Amino acid sequence: MKSDLALIMALPSESKGLFEQAGIDVHYSGIGKVNAAFKAFEVIQKTGCKTLLNLGTAGSSQFERHSLVEVKTFVQRDMDVSPLGFPVGVTPMDEHLPADIHLQPFFQHLPQGICGTGDNFETALPKVHCDLVDMEGYALAKVCNRLGVRLLSVKYITDGADDTAHMDWEENLLVGAKKLLSLYQSF
Repeated sequence: MKSDLALIMALPSESKGLFEQAGIDVHYSGIGKVNAAFKAFEVIQKTGCKTLLNLGTAGSSQFERHSLVEVKTFVQRDMDVSPLGFPVGVTPMDEHLPADIHLQPFFQHLPQGICGTGDNFETALPKVHCDLVDMEGYALAKVCNRLGVRLLSVKYITDGADDTAHMDWEENLLVGAKKLLSLYQSF
């Protein structure tokens, strides 16, 4: 499977150079949905991969810090056109995909969750139901879905998506990179 796979992460700080030291090619998208969508499209076109593997960090008030969680569904936690009568999380007049993008699970030993993606560092309860939060995943899922590429996504829970999230995220990056590398090397 790894021969048809491309690995994408948001930032080099999420890998701490460990993947590169192990000889693993990593594509970095940068922060946010626009950067993630652009980079996912570029990587898929350049590599011809059949599977895009997204490894990264997330906050969660549902899952324990330092755990790995496989994303089973992505939603947009910051899409809010409710003043026009649309439910929060729904992109108006987008006939290509439903608001929830479901992924086919792969890592059977990991807990699974619903990830809410948004272009803000979440420190409160999102307006849409989700178990964990990130800033790139929904965009990756949408690009992969449109291009017929499988997306696998595993997040290391760095923080509780609360008022100390920014400090906890920084503090837990190295431990997260080690756990994500171990997962990558195990399959």
